[in-house]
Amino acid sequence: MAMSVGSDGGDDKPMSDINTTPLVDVMLVLLIIFLIAVPVVVQTVELQLPKVAFEPTTTKPENVSLSITTNADGNCAVFWGMTPVSSDELLDRAVAKLESDIKKAGGVENLTPEDLPEVHIRGDINTPYRCIGGTIYTMQRAGFPRVGFISEPEPGSNSTRL
Repeated sequence: MAMSVGSDGGDDKPMSDINTTPLVDVMLVLLIIFLIAVPVVVQTVELQLPKVAFEPTTTKPENVSLSITTNADGNCAVFWGMTPVSSDELLDRAVAKLESDIKKAGGVENLTPEDLPEVHIRGDINTPYRCIGGTIYTMQRAGFPRVGFISEPEPGSNSTRL
């Protein structure tokens, strides 16, 4: 708070005006710093991100349901339905399943990718990505064109996050 030292008009009360010039100076300096610094810090590659829309899972009997978790040793455990399978068994079983579905349809020429069975993966929240990524790779190697994930939305949420 500033006070007047001399008396000009006989008015002896203290001056109550706050000097705002230093405040304005500091704010302008901060504004200039942020205008320069923000574009330097926030550098991103120009992308067009996909729009997420809620698509309810349609369960068809020919779809493959896989569950992935880790066992007590920390190794990946993959289940086809309720049956545990190894990596080699998963590939063999997936190829056999796809071939039998193609034969039932009368050959590849009678099918579109939408007609082929899908793979629905349910992964435990604590499962490392190497387990899930390996399973996706195996199913794609077997020939399944569509691999999706089953997730549980937050309670009371209508969000459509993937």
